[in-house]
Amino acid sequence: MFGLTDRELSILKPLDTPRKIQDYLEKIPENSCNDRDTCLSPRMMLREKRAHCVEGAMFAALALRFHGDRPLVVDLTASRRDLDHVIAVFRRGGYWGAISKTNYPVLRYREPVYRTIRELVMSYFHEYIIGDGSKTLRSFSRPVNLSRFDDIGWMTAEEDVWAVPEHLADIPHVPILTRSQIAALRLADPIERDVLQIEEWDT
Repeated sequence: MFGLTDRELSILKPLDTPRKIQDYLEKIPENSCNDRDTCLSPRMMLREKRAHCVEGAMFAALALRFHGDRPLVVDLTASRRDLDHVIAVFRRGGYWGAISKTNYPVLRYREPVYRTIRELVMSYFHEYIIGDGSKTLRSFSRPVNLSRFDDIGWMTAEEDVWAVPEHLADIPHVPILTRSQIAALRLADPIERDVLQIEEWDT
């Protein structure tokens, strides 16, 4: 199936719920890209045993697809002072949830309790901060079905799959704030900023 090996299939078969997929990703060390920038396919992520947010989202999308869901990801874009984030999204009972790979205490898994993608995205808003307390989330993409990249073998490619993040960067995004709202944003409290010092994996 999908050109996957028996070993890869044996990993995916037990991951039959979003919660199990998230739990599996939690065991994968953070890919800090210290040696080089990467966009590992799910195959290469499993081989190298490391992942950053895009790589984790692609693996989650594959696992969801394997068990009958569409392989959907959403791009969250930040201000120029911060980094974007990519999540895999899924629906249960008509409500949206998200699977997320991150090295920090925030921007993580979301239960499927959100009626719309915007509502789901806004659940990340107050957590999406940088060291000085600025709130930096600015826009989001509509869900992208990764099956559009089947012709380049995004699930099993041996080379970096840059076409995925490049596509996410190029497509239209939905703004979540007006200029006046951005200007009026309050900085996060010091205790919220302190949380950002916690990392799950040494990088």
